[in-house]
Amino acid sequence: MLDFFTIFSKGGLVLWCFQGVSDSCTGPVNALIRSVLLQERGGNNSFTHEALTLKYKLDNQFELVFVVGFQKILTLTYVDKLIDDVHRLFRDKYRTEIQQQSALSLLNGTFDFQNDFLRLLREAEESSKIRAPTTMKKFEDSEKAKKPVRSMIETRGEKPKEKAKNNKKKGAKKEGSDGPLATSKAVPAEKSVVPENGVELSKEELIRKKREEFIQKHGKGMDKSSKSTKSDAPKEKGKKAPRVWALGGYANKEDLDYSPPTTNGAPEVAPPEDINLIRGTGPGGQLQDLDCSSSDDEGAVQNSTKPSATKGTLGGMFGMLKGLVGSKSLSREDMESVLDKMRDHLIAKNVAADIAVQLCESVANKLEGKVMGTFSTVTSTVKQALQESLVQILQPQRRVDMLRDIMDAQRHQRPYVVTFCGVNGVGKSTNLAKISFWLLENGFSVLIAACDTFRAGAVEQLRTHTRRLSALHPPENHGGRTMVQLFEKGYGKDAAGIAMEAIAFARNQGFDVVLVDTAGRMQDNAPLMTALAKLITVNTPDLVLFVGEALVGNEAVDQLVKFNRALADHSMAQTPRLIDGIVLTKFDTIDDKVGAAISMTYITSKPIVFVGTGQTYCDLRSLNAKAVVAALMKA
Repeated sequence: MLDFFTIFSKGGLVLWCFQGVSDSCTGPVNALIRSVLLQERGGNNSFTHEALTLKYKLDNQFELVFVVGFQKILTLTYVDKLIDDVHRLFRDKYRTEIQQQSALSLLNGTFDFQNDFLRLLREAEESSKIRAPTTMKKFEDSEKAKKPVRSMIETRGEKPKEKAKNNKKKGAKKEGSDGPLATSKAVPAEKSVVPENGVELSKEELIRKKREEFIQKHGKGMDKSSKSTKSDAPKEKGKKAPRVWALGGYANKEDLDYSPPTTNGAPEVAPPEDINLIRGTGPGGQLQDLDCSSSDDEGAVQNSTKPSATKGTLGGMFGMLKGLVGSKSLSREDMESVLDKMRDHLIAKNVAADIAVQLCESVANKLEGKVMGTFSTVTSTVKQALQESLVQILQPQRRVDMLRDIMDAQRHQRPYVVTFCGVNGVGKSTNLAKISFWLLENGFSVLIAACDTFRAGAVEQLRTHTRRLSALHPPENHGGRTMVQLFEKGYGKDAAGIAMEAIAFARNQGFDVVLVDTAGRMQDNAPLMTALAKLITVNTPDLVLFVGEALVGNEAVDQLVKFNRALADHSMAQTPRLIDGIVLTKFDTIDDKVGAAISMTYITSKPIVFVGTGQTYCDLRSLNAKAVVAALMKA
């Protein structure tokens, strides 16, 4: 039984709606639009919202969306057929009204589709009825029962007919493998079953006759090919001209000199860049945008323009006109080869394989049936659609603005709490220190809670960072106020209890922000994941940041999915707290293989709040979606 079926335009106008069991379809459909359609996540035509499963289909030619909803505990096999039939009949019946492409005409139009829909629903339900199970075949109906008893009696010393047939087939294969020109071995003459003019031929005569027919058919050249092709002239042994070595060394040493050029005996060194290591976050503590451009881009562009000048004008014109679509609607077959190349390109750029497949499927659903312009190529159209989808994915629904949220917490006279979590060795402590420096630059006081009570040296590492940050922002420069302090209780203690004490200490001492450092843990370690869920549930931080490195590919998806699942499973709260944002580290080590950013944001729908690009405190950037997509699409 269906809950609802609705048809609406991509502009938001509901053209027709069928209400089944559900009273209203507004909430589930709005969730579908928010989470799937606007976020360019149409790789799968199914969406789950609370207790409902929604299946949808896009009509890109007429800008329509068909959505059907039913209870997710039900298995309705006819839903896909129903949505296809409704889509086909609706657009054929109301083609004129839809083609006007006017919101006023759609509002004034009357779409009386109730009877047609009920008829299609009834036909789909009838076609999906389970067929009655077939009855078991009786012995009288089997082939064995039809054989006479005489055929099943075997006489001693006589081979069964089936084995004799198999032996004949094996003998025929061996004869065929010898080839038509192979010399036949002396075999005893056996009578063949093949008659010719009423006279039976022996096996040797039959082989000889077939060989003659083969030679006549393929010409006299075969006789020559059967002869030996060895040349009479003997081959020369040894080297023709032995290599001469100069005193046991190379003849030309300059060819093997790969050392850098020198000037007056000193090597040429490129001038160092002017980098401000301490105030690199920009004026007023603002984060700079991430720049993914490479220094090789200009050379690549210049080199790519040189061979194009050598091409002929006529050849270039034909090459340009070859890929034109010519005002026709795109089909899956048109985009298949382009999407395959795009999928391989994304995987090569470190995008997780499953995510790359879903992205290409989403682009195919978005463009299928769309009418192209005269001078638009399939490749450019697919590439443009993929770029738009990637930019949309990197700009998720929720935008994290820490500075605004911290000032809001100040008005309520409470500290703003941030918890860092992630697997081992991704750089949680280092990037916590970078974020501390960024907050200090913006005038906020920071309390660092050392809740990693497991790893040896974790507390000492944070103590060193605190001492360095205090030297950069001494109390004398802030009216005697301590701007950064470490709260630690040593090793082997309960991390959740230390975080609770740190938050209470920050509230009493007037600190603006509490940064909670946790121990690194693998996503499969159930005891440690339970401890992390307890820490988050007990202390209810304002922001939970997952720290992941940009070097991973498929592992990024596995880490985020299992972290979220573990936080949900091991949480004691009725509505468990999950990951709110991502800190992407080691971004300076991947060149243009930026696919981990796409994989992480696609799988969680959470924003990348910070990007770590180096080892100094100022190496912290905000994500620039367009720069990341440009690097991802670069060949």
